[in-house]
Amino acid sequence: MRRARIHYARVDEFWRKEEKYAYLDEKQHRGNIDWQELQPDAKHNWLTQSEQSDFDGFMSIAVDPTTTQGIFAVISNGVQTNRDAWVYNFDREALTENIHRIVESYNAEVRRWRERKRGAGTTIDDFVSANDSEIKWSSRLKERLRANISVSFEKDNLRRALYRPFTEKYLYLDSTLIHRRGQFPQILPTIESDNQLIWLKVGSDWPMFPLATNRISDQLPQGGSQCFPFYTYNEDGTNRRENITDWALEQFRTHYKEKSIKKWDIFHYVYALLHHPLYRERYAANLKRELPRIPFAPDFRGFAKTGGRLAEIHVNYEQQPEYPLERIETPGKPLDWRVEKMKLSKDKRSLIYNDFLTLSGIPPEVFEYRLGNRSALEWIIDQYQVSTDKRSGITNDPNRADDPQYIVRLMGQVLSVSVETTKLVQSLANESLLPGQ
Repeated sequence: MRRARIHYARVDEFWRKEEKYAYLDEKQHRGNIDWQELQPDAKHNWLTQSEQSDFDGFMSIAVDPTTTQGIFAVISNGVQTNRDAWVYNFDREALTENIHRIVESYNAEVRRWRERKRGAGTTIDDFVSANDSEIKWSSRLKERLRANISVSFEKDNLRRALYRPFTEKYLYLDSTLIHRRGQFPQILPTIESDNQLIWLKVGSDWPMFPLATNRISDQLPQGGSQCFPFYTYNEDGTNRRENITDWALEQFRTHYKEKSIKKWDIFHYVYALLHHPLYRERYAANLKRELPRIPFAPDFRGFAKTGGRLAEIHVNYEQQPEYPLERIETPGKPLDWRVEKMKLSKDKRSLIYNDFLTLSGIPPEVFEYRLGNRSALEWIIDQYQVSTDKRSGITNDPNRADDPQYIVRLMGQVLSVSVETTKLVQSLANESLLPGQ
């Protein structure tokens, strides 16, 4: 029997679909493509370079339940709603209206389920209404229906959340209407809870990226996310405790022979390390299959200082100074701060904000700070637009009536964050990752 041979070709992982289509148009025929014959490595991986064996010797970022050793005692998936259009919104009042609608629809189904004829053999899937303009079902919500659990609107469930990088929305964090809340009842249990966490994009579809935040964080598409908080709480908001283990603290103090190391130093060290270009490049294959493992870099204090500054500007991005862009107003157009859908110019040096305003002078280094398949600026452009969900009919409008210039100001702030992040990451590249490097 003839053995199969597998050939593979790839393009830049950051290319958008239009660039991939253009590439195929140029090649015209498969014979014009440079193919590589694949052979599996020792771990039976086909589509990635071999994993680095020294990765296994580094410290686990999360506590290993078999050894109880690791850095963060509690970690969490991001929030998975399974009904984003219903439970997320830029506008608090619009979200409140949507929740009242879905609560009314769901409770009506609960009443109908209670009143159904017993023994009729009707399954939940056959029973529930399939009208997406009234309700969006998931397995979790059907389980709650089967258990005859009603819901009511609770104002305290209206929370601020990071839906996408540098994109904050209101979220209705309810145990029934959210498919999976992860450990956020322990991480940010109340509106008053104070915390920071590293929101980490994991999985193989997008490159790994970390983002420090003090908000509830979304699960994210394309493989999901994991969250590493500095504090944990009881669900009533009491009993705040540090989430970095005493074991990890002792490992760092012993290795660096420095008893003054604090747990916040370790948090910032880890955050810097996750940005280090060599770490992300060298261990890219490992990071597609497992959570990060943390080596001891030679300069602990240098990493901790850089990680502290990265965390400060990422958590507080809305308080950063605006990058000085040139505001070009279109002659004859009335003053207008409203956004419908922004777009970059072809050379990516200008942003067409709306018919009235163009923002010019975008520095090219902004696009070096990437979170997955987009730069921070491109995340803002993608998310801050008026959109209507086709199934539910729900509209999401990022414009703020009480702060009309919020989005244009946000653009300048995210540009400043991007420029400084790029410089900080470049400085990290000059720091040795491992002894002898």
